[in-house]
Amino acid sequence: MERAARVIKNSKYSRQILSEDEIARAIWPVAVGKAIAAHTLRLKIVRATLVVEVEDAVWQKQLFTLSNQILERLRVVSGSNSIEHIEFRVGAPRREPQRAIARQGAAATLPFADEAESIQDPVLKKVYQLSRKRATA
Repeated sequence: MERAARVIKNSKYSRQILSEDEIARAIWPVAVGKAIAAHTLRLKIVRATLVVEVEDAVWQKQLFTLSNQILERLRVVSGSNSIEHIEFRVGAPRREPQRAIARQGAAATLPFADEAESIQDPVLKKVYQLSRKRATA
């Protein structure tokens, strides 16, 4: 990503081909680092303000305290002063993948071979399978 940011910064055609939003998205991981970039969701430039969606209010508060340093780093990496402010907003929470909940009757008939396969010792594996069979009977 650092190479891409340098190419974008040094190319005179990048400003003609890419929008300001795309340039900001390209240089964001270089300016803030991989750890912070992993906790940000979307970036958009509105007038002269870079709006960044973050995971939660804790990240919002922490990044707000660093906003002047981040802004200065963005200016150095991008080579322009088009971004004057940074606003951090809490984004919509990510939904975890949902799993189907098995009914009690159906759960007893499901095979449990997957759990037993992770046991390396064959004796312990057999003991586990027998005890599970007794418990579900």
